[in-house]
Amino acid sequence: MYFVVQVRGVVNTRREIKDTLKMLRLHHINHCVLIPETPAYMGMIRKVKDYVAYGVAEADVLATVLESRGRLTADEKLTDAYVKENSQYADIESFAKAICAGEAEITDLPGLKPVLRLHPPRKGYKSIKRTYQQGGALGNYGAEINGLVYRMR
Repeated sequence: MYFVVQVRGVVNTRREIKDTLKMLRLHHINHCVLIPETPAYMGMIRKVKDYVAYGVAEADVLATVLESRGRLTADEKLTDAYVKENSQYADIESFAKAICAGEAEITDLPGLKPVLRLHPPRKGYKSIKRTYQQGGALGNYGAEINGLVYRMR
């Protein structure tokens, strides 16, 4: 699974990039989605790489983000009791481990919104005009995305 976080806005961008961000359910800055590692999604990520940060998700960071920023359809917080009641998993941590292992999807839990609305990162972005390899905040982070998402919890 990949974390994909929108870092830049879409004013004055090409229509196909806007459409791809909509297909990824990224409508606002600092929104995050979980994407499986399929060729179709990887092509979409490559197309919008200059507007998003992405990388491989870890289970412990995903569990922390789901506890703090996971929302249900009535804008209620996601709790361990709700996960236990509405799925086969005992708590949020086991659900996050199953998602990262590919055994479950975020849509398997009824009522859980697929988009995580995150805060801006603590200590800020480095630069939203350069890639991560150049010292900025865009593109492929690899496993380092977990540090960025944790700062945005």
